Amino acid sequence: MNILLDKNIPCATELFKNIGDVKLVSGRSISSSDLVAADALIIRSITQVDEALLKNSNVKFVGTTTSGFDHIDIEWLTQSGIVFSAAPGCNAIAVVEYVLSSLLLLAERYCFDLREKLVGIIGVGHIGSRLNKSLKALGVNTILCDPPRENSGDSSELFWPLEKLIHEADILTFHIPLNNKGLYKSYHLLNDELISIIRDRCILINTSRGSIFDNHALLKALEKGKKLYTVLDVWENEPNISLPLLAKVKIGTAHIAGYSLEGQIRASIQVFVSYSKFLGQIQQVKLNDMLPIQTCNEINFSGTLTQTNLKNLVHFMYNVSYDDVLLRNIIHVDKEFDNLRQLYPKRREWSSVKVNCYDPNISYILKVLGFNTNLI
Repeated sequence: MNILLDKNIPCATELFKNIGDVKLVSGRSISSSDLVAADALIIRSITQVDEALLKNSNVKFVGTTTSGFDHIDIEWLTQSGIVFSAAPGCNAIAVVEYVLSSLLLLAERYCFDLREKLVGIIGVGHIGSRLNKSLKALGVNTILCDPPRENSGDSSELFWPLEKLIHEADILTFHIPLNNKGLYKSYHLLNDELISIIRDRCILINTSRGSIFDNHALLKALEKGKKLYTVLDVWENEPNISLPLLAKVKIGTAHIAGYSLEGQIRASIQVFVSYSKFLGQIQQVKLNDMLPIQTCNEINFSGTLTQTNLKNLVHFMYNVSYDDVLLRNIIHVDKEFDNLRQLYPKRREWSSVKVNCYDPNISYILKVLGFNTNLI
């Protein structure tokens, strides 16, 4: 089997060379000529996969090492008999860690207690449900919006109408797929009308896809003095993002919220296993077997679990402000948005470090948040 592979997918070469001949290419520049001899295509979100790319190829399997797949023409693949695989949930832990790191940073910067805020979570799938569980463990009140789950008859949660949730929440965080059409269309879901009903000093977070927010409408509102504390990891027209909008947001990063090393390797493994099943050569791979040894792998946590102490622990593992500075420092240089993502430092998830605790209640809360705790 000939496998065309985005060269920036971690551990993918090591995995896929076991079941085929691998050719590495740049994901953003893949063309139909690259696919002449390919049987399988493995990509990331920067590659648009549709009829124009594949119609003259022999590709029978397409895999994307991402949880979202708005860059894939699923309908055409299905009609053409091409098997498709994604990696849903692969980056859920990393995105939740990104959101919590951001909230704790803003709480310190603007002197508020998270437990006094009402968090509205739009989209309660892999990421939203994990975030909801983490916030509840911290004593933070949440309200949820997920029309697909609500309309399916899911009564396990109380779901709010979007407009009512947006009007009531102090913090809004979006975790939904990008749909350009249909009943659950999410393209420019956050538009002029919805922005106008957001309360002043609301924290607004998008880690989903850039076009879920109308970036022009958001910029216009901010320029007119709308008081929003905005956190954007995703942007319209990546890599050519709006510099005026970046200048207005409180935290801006280069589409790296889900970029933990564990998340990236987890995605590679999920797609590799799917391809091995497609070939009838089922293989299983353990995540821990692919991970490097953590240099600092154990710390002690003493004292009470105040918001400041939690922030210090979280930012010891991952401080989102570093990624904010990285983007602002390089964005004026051509192609550096992509380069930043390609050369992104190895960021480990919180579970990679053992946290020794003396208090069983603190140990429990930290474990719910995703830390690897040890009660001593």
